[in-house]
Amino acid sequence: MRSLQIAAFGSLDDLRLVEAADPTPRPGYVVVEVRAAGVNFVDALIVEGRYQFTPPLPYTPGTEVAGVVAAVGDGVAGLDPGDRVLALPAAGGYASHVAVPVGAVHRIPDAVSFGAAACLPQSYVTMLYAFTQRTTLSPDEWVVVLGAGGGIGLAATDLATALGARVVACASTPEKLSLASAAGAVATIAYDGVDLKAAIREATGGAADVVVDPVGGDKAEPALRSLGWGGRYLVVGFAGGGIPRLPANQVLLNGRSVIGVELGGLVRRDPAAFPRLLREVLDLVAAGRLHPVEPESHPLAEGPAVLRAIESRQVSGKAVLVP
Repeated sequence: MRSLQIAAFGSLDDLRLVEAADPTPRPGYVVVEVRAAGVNFVDALIVEGRYQFTPPLPYTPGTEVAGVVAAVGDGVAGLDPGDRVLALPAAGGYASHVAVPVGAVHRIPDAVSFGAAACLPQSYVTMLYAFTQRTTLSPDEWVVVLGAGGGIGLAATDLATALGARVVACASTPEKLSLASAAGAVATIAYDGVDLKAAIREATGGAADVVVDPVGGDKAEPALRSLGWGGRYLVVGFAGGGIPRLPANQVLLNGRSVIGVELGGLVRRDPAAFPRLLREVLDLVAAGRLHPVEPESHPLAEGPAVLRAIESRQVSGKAVLVP
């Protein structure tokens, strides 16, 4: 098999293609022949040694893959070679083959491509958790999505629309805003040269009900100030690089809530929650209620360049590596 691997943390350029024997499944495991590996911002942080934990070395990134079952170990029932699946390894997804516990393998609907499936777990499960457990959307509420052209932003737009809300998509380029419109946004705002609070207030005809913020930085405070009475501000991440200092008086005086959305924390405390949420996402996709976009596809060897592009927010939507 082929995989991208590092021997030491520090630089994306240290990722190297290596060859090894294909894995064989031990009892309770499934070997998946990878057709698409999802590429996420956190993968770059881990490789660079900037994440909250450092896994053992040598290390191969990748926690979301889609492909076909190549082999099954003893004790595995209900999966056969050739089945189309989504698999969630703890690591090792940037590879042509990966061995995964059977509990981390899920069938995917025939109508969903391998690329789209490989991009579902982190983004869509995070936002389903946000909209159904961290808060609850009501029909016709105004949901402002920052970074709307990225993976989390598009998932938020798609899911909020499916739940009956109205989305105002905010992004940095016309291409990203176009993707958000295709995902269901009813209004769009380009960041450049705009008073973000005023633009949101105008687009919503008064005030936003919910803000989804995976970006942070200088967009956070004006987005918070755009919320009306009882508005909810969902903190999803800091892809923009800066952790904002939100004015607490703006929360107090307007009855607003600031809500953290961290899927990893949920999974650590309730391991059964993730499979339930993922199954719900897959069922919504199969029913035609969700419409994940096709990601950019790149050869496995281009992994370092793709990670750099994601870090610099040059990727619209999602990206996958194809072994």
